[in-house]
Amino acid sequence: MQNAKLLNYFHLHFIIFIWGFTAVLGALISIDAIPLVWYRMLLATGFIFLFIKARKINLKFSKKALAGFLLAGVIIAVHWLFFFGAIKVANVSVTLAIMSTGAFFTSLLEPIFFRRKIIWYEVFFGLIVIVGLYIIFKVETNYVLGIILALCSSFLGALFSVINGKFAVKYNASAISFYELLFGMLCITVYLGLNGSYTPSFFQLSVNDWILLLILASVCTAYAFIASVHVMKWISPYTVMLSINMEPVYGIVLALLILGDSENMSPAFYYGAAIIVVTVVCNGIIKTKLERKKQRITSS
Repeated sequence: MQNAKLLNYFHLHFIIFIWGFTAVLGALISIDAIPLVWYRMLLATGFIFLFIKARKINLKFSKKALAGFLLAGVIIAVHWLFFFGAIKVANVSVTLAIMSTGAFFTSLLEPIFFRRKIIWYEVFFGLIVIVGLYIIFKVETNYVLGIILALCSSFLGALFSVINGKFAVKYNASAISFYELLFGMLCITVYLGLNGSYTPSFFQLSVNDWILLLILASVCTAYAFIASVHVMKWISPYTVMLSINMEPVYGIVLALLILGDSENMSPAFYYGAAIIVVTVVCNGIIKTKLERKKQRITSS
């Protein structure tokens, strides 16, 4: 049992490492953000569909549930458009540092969706995150557009997580993911069709881009999602939450190693990024401890 937990803990960090690598792949793939997201969602939908068929997972849902998946699919599609757009106009380091704000957007959205009170320490930590953002904005003036795009992506990612949290209680996670990716891809398909983007050059990708897109869709999307659901059966939410905060760290280190000079930032940037990441970790620790204390009081 202990060995299984240890193996799944290492598996979790491997998954988080893969998520951090996603941003690097976005920088290495030469096509623009919109076709990149379209190809990612198309291929990932296919991979997850094969997994669902192999596991014989039911794909029948009510019209109301499908409408919810459609909304979530649009949100995740636009989230990825902003995410990869930020990488294209700025770089991986800036994008991942700003994406660390997602936990605080979630803390603001959860009271709305789950009808709970706003927690004072989350507001306090949110103000500290703003300080970190201010430092990054102040020193990295060349990347203002990328920072704004990453903030929009972070907000939409938090919104998607909150909405998906309500779905996950009722429905199978793989089936939810399949429909969300499918609907998101179809919405981008309609946009590209109306925009006249389906030219021969749209489908003429280099061999290198095809290889990277297949890795992005299979390993970084379909596999990482399914594997993350599996490890959560063995590892506590507290450990998972703390570990996921390592994603920007892994991603920034990978970017420095793989992309080189384009990812070198000023010392002040790393101070601002560190403030954001450390604050997110502290928020998670306090939140989890208070929830555990509340559970002990309730059970006693």
